[in-house]
Amino acid sequence: TYSISELAKEFDVTTRSIRFYEDQELLRPTRRGQTRIFSSKDRVRLKLILRGKRMGFSLAETKELFDLWDETLSGNEKQLLKMLTILENKRAQLEQQKNDIAQAEMEMDTAEARCREALAELQKKKKQQAPAKEEARQTAEN
Repeated sequence: TYSISELAKEFDVTTRSIRFYEDQELLRPTRRGQTRIFSSKDRVRLKLILRGKRMGFSLAETKELFDLWDETLSGNEKQLLKMLTILENKRAQLEQQKNDIAQAEMEMDTAEARCREALAELQKKKKQQAPAKEEARQTAEN
């Protein structure tokens, strides 16, 4: 068994996060008075919740998978098909994000090139005008 602080430390999350997952019925610790006692199953679930978050799963999706698993002793075809559907959708979202990022980078490259060209042109004009200004200043002094 594990205390809330042990799990928080092990997975580098706050105790508040763990309590939130409990409120969302993703974790189901037993209680001894006011103390939460987490089982090995809760520990595995917390690990899966955090892995799911990194993969972009919503807590609702994670809960749905947990609920499907809880319907049987070892999961079932429905759960596996649901997981495959979610993974397929997440992969499609990631592909779109990659394409969006590539497009944004191309646009930034174009904008940067234009800015550099404009800056070089301004600096060139500034250098050309400097001798003329100096000559005009000297003429004005004489």
